[in-house]
Amino acid sequence: MSDLRDPAPYDALLLLSFGGPEGPDDVVPFLANVTRGRGIPEERLKEVGQHYFLFGGVSPINAQNRALLDALRKDFADHGLDLPVYWGNRNWAPYLTDVLREMTEDGHRRIAVLATSAYASYSGCRQYRENLAESLAALEDEGLEPPRVDKLRHYFNHPGFVEPMVDGVLASLADLPEDIRSGAHIAFTTHSIPTSAADASGPAEAHGEGGAYVAEHLDVARLIIEAVRTRTGTEHPWQLVYQSRSGAPHIPWLEPDICDHLETQHGEGVPAVVMAPIGFVSDHMEVLYDLDTEAKAKAAELGLPVRRSATVGDDPRFAAAVRDLLLERAGSERGRAVERCALGSLGPSHDLCPVGCCPARAPKPAAAGADSPYA
Repeated sequence: MSDLRDPAPYDALLLLSFGGPEGPDDVVPFLANVTRGRGIPEERLKEVGQHYFLFGGVSPINAQNRALLDALRKDFADHGLDLPVYWGNRNWAPYLTDVLREMTEDGHRRIAVLATSAYASYSGCRQYRENLAESLAALEDEGLEPPRVDKLRHYFNHPGFVEPMVDGVLASLADLPEDIRSGAHIAFTTHSIPTSAADASGPAEAHGEGGAYVAEHLDVARLIIEAVRTRTGTEHPWQLVYQSRSGAPHIPWLEPDICDHLETQHGEGVPAVVMAPIGFVSDHMEVLYDLDTEAKAKAAELGLPVRRSATVGDDPRFAAAVRDLLLERAGSERGRAVERCALGSLGPSHDLCPVGCCPARAPKPAAAGADSPYA
């Protein structure tokens, strides 16, 4: 095998995601997993679960991860990369601990991990690393020798992630009536998080207003806007906005909310809005409900034409990007000088999360970082 296609020292890849219910009976237990330790009563979980019950109690995220899993396996096979790919979730079957146990029993000792979260934040990175540490500790408690796990770097600005989103925005613009297309506003959306979490996201040197979380999203938005301008000749007005807020109302979260933003744009006479969910890898429940249901209902109420662009999902370019990230990290681990592909002004993210990166709400072991107990 060519050294450029050598995954060593890695002997497997783990696709690590959030998980979601796959039927009505799964909804409350799933939400109990997500909110474990917060003391939320079952009745409140049933209220929160109404979003899922509207869709038969099924989140699309697991089906979308299966499709991505197939795309990764196909891409690897097509490019001569002999590496098994597994899939595990933090909050629903297949559970992370069970999958890591399976991988360990299959003989895998050095595992690369791709999280389905492209940006820096506690919930989008460190919490995944904490879950990895919890699962590795569980394997130790069972008498197994845990494998080493390395989380692949943030890929928000990798061309294989950005370019499919550019195409999605272009397709949404093309779907608008020609007489309003050029004046369309682009609302780039991502998951709102507490402002305190945003301010502390990324390495310590990135901490400050919005932290790395906001800076990374803004960089991607600018990349897409510039690509749209280059291909269409039109510079569209745009803004980064937020969705899917949860938690106590007295705690500040990132704003504006997408529905409030639609009202503002309508009041300013904008003829149409394209909602571009750049903060999400696939069309899971936050996209399906918060944008396709709630935000579109708000737009209909206002009489404002809207379109929602596609997420990356199982696009072959994204699967190729994962292969690129894996081989880049493998080469680096072998001591090679590697080309690290990244667009925009921020450059490629770090391989190893430094101490103080996206700090935890309370001290807790986290794998795949400079402070990992599992080196």
